[in-house]
Amino acid sequence: MSAQKKNSGFATRAIHAGQDFDPTTGAVIPPIHQSSTFVQTHIGGLRNGYEYGRGTNPTRNALEVQLAALEGGKHGLSFSSGLAAEDALLRGILLPGDHIVLGNDAYGGTYRLIDRIFGAWGVTHSIVDMSNLRSVQSAITEKTKVLWVETPSNPLMKITDIAELSEIGHAAGLTVVVDNTFASPALQNPLALGADVVVHSTTKYLGGHSDVIGGALVLDDDEMHEKVRFMQFAAGAVSAPMDAFLTSRGIKTLDVRMQRHSENAAAIAAYFAEHSAIETVFYPGLESHPGYTLAASQMSRFGGMLSLGFAGGEKMARRFAESTQLFQLAESLGGIESLVNYPAEMTHASVAGTELAVPANVVRLSVGLENVDDLLADVDRAIGKAAKKR
Repeated sequence: MSAQKKNSGFATRAIHAGQDFDPTTGAVIPPIHQSSTFVQTHIGGLRNGYEYGRGTNPTRNALEVQLAALEGGKHGLSFSSGLAAEDALLRGILLPGDHIVLGNDAYGGTYRLIDRIFGAWGVTHSIVDMSNLRSVQSAITEKTKVLWVETPSNPLMKITDIAELSEIGHAAGLTVVVDNTFASPALQNPLALGADVVVHSTTKYLGGHSDVIGGALVLDDDEMHEKVRFMQFAAGAVSAPMDAFLTSRGIKTLDVRMQRHSENAAAIAAYFAEHSAIETVFYPGLESHPGYTLAASQMSRFGGMLSLGFAGGEKMARRFAESTQLFQLAESLGGIESLVNYPAEMTHASVAGTELAVPANVVRLSVGLENVDDLLADVDRAIGKAAKKR
């Protein structure tokens, strides 16, 4: 990537970083290297470091350069899923007996990984309200090694002050990790705010088309990068060439997609903010949101995710989730199509009965790129239908 590209705007970096044209043919899109192994000139004679596909692959390497450029980081690592990325990171920097501080609203899979997998390995954790800086400081012990931040959080859209928590974490010698999946690097750059590591489920906004599973880490520290890269190589949860290609292709339109996602979500949030059937709209772009001012200071837009708390309780929430048409009932988020989700029994079933349990009256929306009038008509029809069944 040329010096000019490094200093370019986000959309330019998203399109060009790591995407040098093929020197053999001049193809502007780098080819997909499906080969599992690479011929050596002699024993140990590798061509540009390529030996075996689990260790290095040109398509994956190009994506990793692209990922680092998006977040303004030095090192990018691409994995087979977001949880694979989280697992490699935590195994690379933790030992049995270490401690993690985690927010009280987070992706259910992250909690499951920390609680059940790393818990069995001897790693402990504390759950705190990340918006309460005193609570965070009180939860830090001499064994704490990681401060895990998710902002906006999933699914209650809580906003965390990345800069303040980075200062707190660094004062205690911690690694500050930020899950930036909901915002994407188009809207928020945690490394620039002081974080040490950024985590992504590239399945979501980075891939953007609901057709590939993947995860990513971006960081600056060379020593940490070597540790985590070893875990990536030794455990082998790498993104396959086709998956890396699809993710890279999705990234090229990330900037314009996030603009439309944000515009559509803002319109949906405004509609529900005035609706009598809704108790709470969880969307940081509303001035009524407790994190609005903070979100406006660390995000360029407010994103495409929002959640709804139904005044009619669990039954109303379920009926609404099962009554939409354009908003399809499914797991995941961040694709071009709109999705509706009932977190308590879908994406966050693993946190039932814990401090992270999602209220039964909450529905989560991933607002897509459809015509906003069609989306508004869909939710209006669905909420009317759900209300008639009461």
